[in-house]
Amino acid sequence: MVCPRCKMAVQDILDDLDISYASIELGEVIVTRPLITTQKERLAERLKGLGFELLESEKSATISKIKVLIIEQLHYTSDNLKVNFSDFLAEKLHHDYSYLSRLFSTTEGTTIERFIAKQKIERIKEQLFYNGKTLSEIAFEMNYSSVAYLSTQFKKETGMTPSEFKKSKNPKLTSIDKI
Repeated sequence: MVCPRCKMAVQDILDDLDISYASIELGEVIVTRPLITTQKERLAERLKGLGFELLESEKSATISKIKVLIIEQLHYTSDNLKVNFSDFLAEKLHHDYSYLSRLFSTTEGTTIERFIAKQKIERIKEQLFYNGKTLSEIAFEMNYSSVAYLSTQFKKETGMTPSEFKKSKNPKLTSIDKI
């Protein structure tokens, strides 16, 4: 789950299946009592219908939490991090960053840094297309050292400059949960 609408969709499923829960957060549901096998199967089936999956292994849950923390920070939080992402993730997940990095790379086939870069570019696309912000404002908000560096990263990822993207009639925006 990566957005408030996703949380509501999961809440509807849980309510419909009469599964009691203490909380629903992005990427995590805390149930009040263990689920029986048939409940798990029905829940997994319904979640799959929405493009989600039921994660039960600790490693899968950790990967999901890494993604959710990054997405929340880049797409739903207006405050810039006071520390770098490696320290942020290590602190939030109570694991050494080298462990998290190896786990993520092995499982996802890409690095955490690459995942962050792709999420940032998608956020920049949204800012350019929908909000009409200047590159200077976006560079500052997204913690880039300069507009030139942002532009270089943007072109490397998308094949076009931010100005070219902004002028395009049909931008290629990717859903953040598909990155």
